[in-house]
Order: sequence, then C-alpha cells, then structure tokens
Amino acid sequence: MDAAFFDLDGTLLDTLADIGGACNRMLAAHGFPQHAIAAYATMVGNGFTRTVERALPPQVLAALSPKEREELTDEARAQYAAHLYDQTVPYPGMTEALAELAGRGMVLAVLSNKPDAWTEPIIRHFFPDIPFALIHGARIGLPLKPDPHVPLAMLAELGLEAQRCAYVGDSDVDMLTARNAGMLPVGAAWGFRGAPELRAAGARLLPERPAQLPELLCPPCAEK
Repeated sequence: MDAAFFDLDGTLLDTLADIGGACNRMLAAHGFPQHAIAAYATMVGNGFTRTVERALPPQVLAALSPKEREELTDEARAQYAAHLYDQTVPYPGMTEALAELAGRGMVLAVLSNKPDAWTEPIIRHFFPDIPFALIHGARIGLPLKPDPHVPLAMLAELGLEAQRCAYVGDSDVDMLTARNAGMLPVGAAWGFRGAPELRAAGARLLPERPAQLPELLCPPCAEK
C-alpha cells in the first residue's frame, strides 16, 4: 500500500461521549428523552445532521418543519463545538501506529463526514506530529461518504492510484466508501460498530487494534 486514508469518529478517535453529550444536552433543553452514550454508536457516520435526526424521537422529528430541524441541529452543533475535546481520546496505540506508517513512507490522509470546520482542528489537536497529507471533512456542496467523489478527488490531488491505497474505518459507510472508490476496505474492529458489521460490509482486513496496522498495510519488506 502507498497510502492509508482514515475515518475520524470511531477510527482514529473515540469521540462518542462528546458527540452524545452534545446531543443529549440539546434533547434535555427541549424536554426530549436522552440516550445512553453507547446508543450513539449506531447514530453517527452519516454526518452530524443525520446524527441529530436519529437522536430525536421519531414522532417529534416527523412533526418538525425544515426550519425547526435546522434550529435543533444548530443547537446540538453549538453544544458540540464547545466541548470538542472534553472526553475525546485517541484509541490506544493509534498515535504510535500512525507514526510508524509515516516512518515507513506511507502517505496518510483523513476523510470524515464530520463537518470540515471541526475535522482539521481535532486532528491537529490530537495528532500534532503526524504528517497527514490531506484532512477532509464534510463541506457544503460536496457529497458525503459513501459517495466516491471526494475520496477520488483526494487521490487525484495526491497523485495516488486507488488500488494502492487503503481506507480504514469503523462502519458499513466506510467500507462502502472504500469499495466505491476502488480502495482496500480495512475495518477498524476496535471502533463504534464492531467486526460483524464491517465483515458484512466487505472489509478485506479486520485489525482488532491500531498497533496491527503497520504490519498489515506496510510491512518492513515493502518499505520505500
């Protein structure tokens, strides 16, 4: 492999407590039922707006106008923006694995459905010494994963061939993204969704720990 692209939430970082906490504070402010933090593991992955919609009671969501939905999403967004780093942590061994991959000559990049305004600051905060070539979050006017438009554009910008690159993620959305773009789907079994979902979604590799990534993606014999 020449490059490894990474999802953010549930792959590089355990962000669930901060995302869930933000949504729960919005729900509580309007008298809606809150969720256990673990329940948010199945709500994330398709962008922040979709996470908020999944957190809202279905009957409430159905009755909201588009403007009201936007207002509630903006409330949760503001809550999250104020608490980006409260409980978020890198997965154990992730920083070391990324450093090892970079040291072996692999190009590293991040592609997330998290809003772009949060994606780069979070990555730079938690991985200040990792030389990511590109960091791309959700941007207005561009399709979210699993649409291949953005990953293909990133590959072109970096001059990389899809078949020589891996995409590492923790959800079915990520595995479909990799397949749609012609990249190697690598399932982060340590993340939010777990190995069964990743296997069913077409993961070709299923490391259980970040520490396994260097040997799987760029063994010493393949160093550049």
